[in-house]
Amino acid sequence: MLEVENLSCVRGDRRLFSSLNFSVQPGGLLQLTGPNGSGKTSLLRIICGLAPAADGEVRWQGASIRSLGEEYFTQVTYIGHRHGVKDELTAIENLRVSSGLGGTDVSEPEAANILRKMGLGGREHLPALFLSEGQRRRLALSRLGVCSKALWLLDEVLTSLDKAAVALVSSLIEEQLDKGGMAIVATHQDLNVSASSFQRIELAP
Repeated sequence: MLEVENLSCVRGDRRLFSSLNFSVQPGGLLQLTGPNGSGKTSLLRIICGLAPAADGEVRWQGASIRSLGEEYFTQVTYIGHRHGVKDELTAIENLRVSSGLGGTDVSEPEAANILRKMGLGGREHLPALFLSEGQRRRLALSRLGVCSKALWLLDEVLTSLDKAAVALVSSLIEEQLDKGGMAIVATHQDLNVSASSFQRIELAP
């Protein structure tokens, strides 16, 4: 279980949010909404340990993530609103390298299979430089098809996707929840996902 207690975030001279409290249980989905600059990305980065909080604490299975270190980080995958795709690498190479850095070994046939499922069939061996914006987003999200981490933190992952791709990503999130995983998704779009528990938090500017 993930618990956020009295969390506050300050960036520069602005307090983005304060005294934020919530928990996410296995099988649970939390949607973050709010205008640009309200702190959605900052909150996700705090939860995954990439940024410090001004106040409060994030706990995993009852213990502070600051004390757990690698034990926590190996349970989390974070996909930001930037693609994180290397132009000079092919689609297959991008997926295998990014997954490997996250601790998941993916064979070339496995990578090719998930890329086909993501609508990138026939483009597996193209350098990412030659992919469209939507295809690059599909490539970044293909990591979810091979990811077995307990907690997914997804930042505006539905941007630049067509309806078919949104449905596919929604199905991957649903599979994650069905397996007892958890997901926190920052998006303004409706999430057509079945979950054992669903919460929505709107951050104000």
